[in-house]
Amino acid sequence: MYAVIKTGGKQYKVHEEQILKVEKLDGTEGSEVEFSDVLMYSDGENVTLGTPNVENAVVKAHIMEQAKDKKTLVFKYKRRKGYRKMRGHRQHYTEIKIDSINI
Repeated sequence: MYAVIKTGGKQYKVHEEQILKVEKLDGTEGSEVEFSDVLMYSDGENVTLGTPNVENAVVKAHIMEQAKDKKTLVFKYKRRKGYRKMRGHRQHYTEIKIDSINI
């Protein structure tokens, strides 16, 4: 059994007991989260596609961690001009664990 959900402008294929990193969500560690933007649902035999979302489908999860990702370096350089610029960025993320997929 799996579903495709949409959160943070991205789509994720999820199944029960899966742990994944998504864009930062509101909430504290241990709190419940529900995703109602379920784009597809499969029970192993039948596949249900949404138009755009599957009716009455909800994916429930809980937040395991709110943190920052590894640093990504952005380096700009123009040859023979003496121009160099180096910046770093750490993206916030939320680690969640999928509890159940209900339809």
